[in-house]
Amino acid sequence: MVTKSRQPNERLREVIAETGIGYEAVARAVRRIAAENGEVLSTNKSAVAHWVAGTEPADRTAAYLAEALSRRCGRQMTRTQLGLREADSPTLAGAEPIGTAIVLGRADLEHRHHLAAATYTSVDIALPIGYDHEPVARMLAARTGSNRVGDAEISIVHSITSVFCAADEQLGGGHGLSTVAAYLAETAAPMLTGRFANEGSRQRAFGSVSELAWLLGWKHHDLGHEGAAQKYYVLGFQLAVEADPHAHTAWMMRAIAQQALSMKQPKHCADLIDAALRRGRMYLDGATEALLHITQARAHAATGNGPHVARALLDAEDALARDGGEAQPSFSALAGPAGGTVDSHTARTLTAIGDHAGTEARHRAAFSSWDPVQFPRVHMLTHADLGDCLAAQARADEAVASWNTALDLAEGMSSGRGAAAMTSILPTLAYYRRRGVPGASALDRRIREADV
Repeated sequence: MVTKSRQPNERLREVIAETGIGYEAVARAVRRIAAENGEVLSTNKSAVAHWVAGTEPADRTAAYLAEALSRRCGRQMTRTQLGLREADSPTLAGAEPIGTAIVLGRADLEHRHHLAAATYTSVDIALPIGYDHEPVARMLAARTGSNRVGDAEISIVHSITSVFCAADEQLGGGHGLSTVAAYLAETAAPMLTGRFANEGSRQRAFGSVSELAWLLGWKHHDLGHEGAAQKYYVLGFQLAVEADPHAHTAWMMRAIAQQALSMKQPKHCADLIDAALRRGRMYLDGATEALLHITQARAHAATGNGPHVARALLDAEDALARDGGEAQPSFSALAGPAGGTVDSHTARTLTAIGDHAGTEARHRAAFSSWDPVQFPRVHMLTHADLGDCLAAQARADEAVASWNTALDLAEGMSSGRGAAAMTSILPTLAYYRRRGVPGASALDRRIREADV
């Protein structure tokens, strides 16, 4: 639905002029942002001209336009700055996180399609670097209620998060999403307004709800709802600052950077993960530090910084080998075994720099690092990635075999990443069919008929 404003939109005209690109280029950028968020638009230069003339774009299109112009200008452009009306949706940057958690959880329950269509914004990647905690802390202090919260309530949040995280690995991000969102909105987030016996208890409570927010972000990421995932990750970051401004906060900064890399938006990622490592220095256990370094390696690989890639890979291995008797904290343990994660992300790092032989070796190492019963989704995605690696080495028969195994594991799993991995190989299979590669036609048919 669009509406007509009274006057031409001079603010939008000025920003487009500042970018130095024409209406057709703006339209292409809007279509590209929409595609990143799972929507196909037919926006053209005439539509852009109508917006400048005063026609209000549809709500999601306006979000895509703001993101496209933000990327082009190198700074965040809000809808208001573009002369457009603001949407009625949660604003996370600087917002009070308890209220935001309740709003997001309820949106997941009552307006899932709207939240799932939220726009992923690259300008928020760097948000944690300059995050001002003090105004938020004052708002939280003003909201303290009278209900007492003890360790039992906090432990229950940890337990529920662990149970649903394990189910997520077995059945995909769509399993139990509404239940977890309801628990966040109705029980976990309101708990944070209570009174605690001491500051340590309060910090543990905020940490437990941050883990729950991370899980919801992870579930949406697995479903391909990147805008919704980003909102939950930013929320988890804000809650982590209250819980632990060092290690846990660094971990949530890593989550934001990791998502940006998966979205092929590496700008700010190296700066963000460097800032996370500075925050966590002297506070991170070896396993968690290794996970930050492996994300650092991926960030440098995405921007072509070879020497820094090698250094970060070595740092990850060194941190993983460090034996200080430190227990891995629950927030990073939720992501699975650190050694397996290092294997998997080292493989993706080597893919980015074109080392296919090294990629294959680390994918095969990952199979041993991840328990296939506990982590079938990881094995599915690893088989899919290994197939891509084998195809890049012109080993078509082996690639088809690996993809068939991935599809076996994907069946019955509610995972957008799994479905995307399977459909992404269809163009290669079309080429293999023309070449007469054994099994290519059968696999193509299986993918098109599969419920993944």
